[in-house]
Order: sequence, then C-alpha cells, then structure tokens
Amino acid sequence: MAIVAHVPFVDPLNTILDPSLPLTVTEWEEWGDPLHDPAVYAYMKEYTPYENVTAQDYPAIFALGSLNDTRVSYHEPAKWVARLRATARKGPFMLKIEMEAGHGGRSGRYDAWREEALVLAWIIEQTH
Repeated sequence: MAIVAHVPFVDPLNTILDPSLPLTVTEWEEWGDPLHDPAVYAYMKEYTPYENVTAQDYPAIFALGSLNDTRVSYHEPAKWVARLRATARKGPFMLKIEMEAGHGGRSGRYDAWREEALVLAWIIEQTH
C-alpha cells in the first residue's frame, strides 16, 4: 500500500490556532474555534493527522507541498513527514516541496507532466 498526499492539510489544529493567517478566522465557522473554545481544541486534537502519529506501521507516504501555497503552508507536510520519520514504523516517508509553485503545483503543461511522472514512478516503485 502507498499514499500520495498532495498538499496535505495534516495539521489543522496548529494552523487554525493562528488568527494572523489569511484563511484562519473565516474557517472557524466550518471547523470551530480551537483558540477560544477548549472543547473544539480537544476534539480537533483527537483527529488531526500530525497530532496522532504513533509508533505503528504506516504505509509508504509521499507528501507534496509548495513553498508559495497560501492555503496549505509548506511546513504542514514537512513537519508531518518529519514526525512520521521520527515516530512511525515502515514507510518510507518522502517529501517534495516545490519551490516555485502554489496550491495547485507548478503551472505549465510540461512542469505538471514532470511532477505527475515523478509521482507515478514512485507509486510503481512502491507497488511492484
């Protein structure tokens, strides 16, 4: 089994605790406000992937993010993969941060194809 996580929103608790981020306050209506409501904080902490990495077997994971993503900051997949590497078993856990892209990855047909080829090659490697 293998997982490809494109711009994974894996640490919503810590992200939504920061009201200075552009989408945080508007997201409180949907997610709840963990900054001012302890029950929302406790509930979110129960299900967020970053907070719940444990020392168990995980499938291979390839997380992709972008430095200029204003929706899911690059540090979310980066620290998730770091925690997986430090805590979880099995894997492998790979990370790719695109340095010149936003939420949808690189623009341009050839750049998009190169990234898709990389992802497909990784999937083939994990599943052969």
